[in-house]
Amino acid sequence: MSVTSTMQVFLPGDQVPPGHLPTSQKRKVGQGLQQAADANFLATIGGFLDVDYRKKTAQIATPDARYIPRPGDLVIAQVRISTADFFHVYINPYSPQAFLPQLAFEGATKKTRPQLKTNDLIYAKVVSAQKNMEIELSCVNPSTGKAEPDGLGPLSGGMVFDVSPGLAERLLKKQSVAALEELGSKLQGGFEIAVGKNGKVWVDCPEAGIKGICAVGRCLMEMDENELKEREQKKLMNRIIGNMERG
Repeated sequence: MSVTSTMQVFLPGDQVPPGHLPTSQKRKVGQGLQQAADANFLATIGGFLDVDYRKKTAQIATPDARYIPRPGDLVIAQVRISTADFFHVYINPYSPQAFLPQLAFEGATKKTRPQLKTNDLIYAKVVSAQKNMEIELSCVNPSTGKAEPDGLGPLSGGMVFDVSPGLAERLLKKQSVAALEELGSKLQGGFEIAVGKNGKVWVDCPEAGIKGICAVGRCLMEMDENELKEREQKKLMNRIIGNMERG
């Protein structure tokens, strides 16, 4: 179960009550929380406390803040230039340039590596991200050397939609996105999706085509602009499907 505190905003310097955090010794405390000398935790940024008791993680969530790359993040990046050993890629306007080794793909060799061009898209994982240094990406999971289970690699076809980092986070956690899940069951052949924490969502509908892609994009935009409850999301999905059927 994942619980986000909506009753209390933590500001930098506020102490987070111990009872709000997972008690396991294996817990992972993420962004916005720092352990103080007395073993309690302090907030280092402003936002809501986001706790996932199943995964034993806690962080300060800032839904509308700029995306800051962190190791382990999934991102959608755009190729800028290709050199002998690296692809130099763009993540967002606020991040340093990122690079992706040409052999950082599942099973890649000098002969079989992807031949990516300027503006091609890739779904990658952040390997390292240090202040004032280039960000390193990879299209394989470091622990397995495989592209799965995240589906890393080049993205072909489809369209990319810009969303807030907050919605991107919800999509990755599958929280409060019932309309999108139900829309997938209504569209012919469903749809493929890749979500980047950098606020990029790639969508493709191999069977429903451009109308299906635009329907998913419309759903994403309205979910991002409005905090829709489950009933409102169902109405949204029915409206989008109705508009598709009317052409």
